[in-house]
Amino acid sequence: MRAFLFLLLFSSAAFADVVTPTRTLRPGSLITAEDLSVKSGEQVGMFDRVSDVAGQEARVALYAGRAIPFAAIGPPALINRNQIVSVHFQTSGLRISTEGRALERGGIGDHVRVMNLNSRATLFGFVQADGSIEVKQ
Repeated sequence: MRAFLFLLLFSSAAFADVVTPTRTLRPGSLITAEDLSVKSGEQVGMFDRVSDVAGQEARVALYAGRAIPFAAIGPPALINRNQIVSVHFQTSGLRISTEGRALERGGIGDHVRVMNLNSRATLFGFVQADGSIEVKQ
């Protein structure tokens, strides 16, 4: 007598609460709690708490009723493209400060390009809370 063993595997997505916009939000829009709702949906790579999204800025268009992925939002921009900013470089106890032109928008902690106005060199740095750029070695 032969015994057969069948193994059936079912793949199903885990459903939980996800945060969705109540209206379409354009890139650069500041997101408020009134712009958000919570509904059931797939959780992988999506926000599940309104408090994590409110106060952030939309990096891409966010459409009403669609879950918000982690990469779609970020901190509000402190600097805008072409804005004149303070640029700081520090190494071995030496600190150099100059002015630069931001070549892209950025919020706290964002890695942005900036052009040194004196040398015209393009540098990369991180946006600081005061709106300046800290160039790392």
